[in-house]
Amino acid sequence: MDKLRLRFSKTGRAVYISHLDLMQTMQRGFARAGYSLKYSEGFNPHPQISIALPLSVGAASVCELMDFRLKEDVDLSELPGRLTAALPEGIEVTAAYEAELKCANIKWLQIEGLFEYDGRDRGAMAEALKSFFAQDAIVITKKTKRGMGETDIRPAIRSIDFSAVGEGVRVAALISAQEPTLNPELLSDALRQLEPEIAPDFAKFTRIETYDSEMKVFR
Repeated sequence: MDKLRLRFSKTGRAVYISHLDLMQTMQRGFARAGYSLKYSEGFNPHPQISIALPLSVGAASVCELMDFRLKEDVDLSELPGRLTAALPEGIEVTAAYEAELKCANIKWLQIEGLFEYDGRDRGAMAEALKSFFAQDAIVITKKTKRGMGETDIRPAIRSIDFSAVGEGVRVAALISAQEPTLNPELLSDALRQLEPEIAPDFAKFTRIETYDSEMKVFR
């Protein structure tokens, strides 16, 4: 076995664990579960683990991916249960397998979200949101490596739909994961910048699945 991969979920209270804290949490989890991570060589050795597409604090996911290496061969069928038992509530390992594809091949993210509105008609908001995101271009101001700049986020949205539900407006979208990367939070940010009257009072998002450029589920 060389490079191994975990698929795990991060939900509930665990969504407030930052990326760096999550890395440390996973390292401690491996140790408590009795697994020895392989370390890099050199003057500053570190455990060989990496998480693809780090989540923003507050976002949930049922399709997170983490690559890792172990010092010894193990039974991968037992690893998810043992590791989950050693991790905090809200982090559940659902699969462990030998990685074949590089995470650079992830292209699309399927996400679901909820826009909450205080005192506004959910049905009317859903229709207005559909019209807004049907535009050919949605140019917003966002922070880039060179500072603040204008970006058209519409090409990074493959599909998006809205439907009124009991708690607000449900968002279902397929967005670009890499090159370009579209943070789901920019969907609500675009509304605050361009159409504040239909911007939600609160928004939360969950990653549902990852796909490659051919829309095959990425593993």
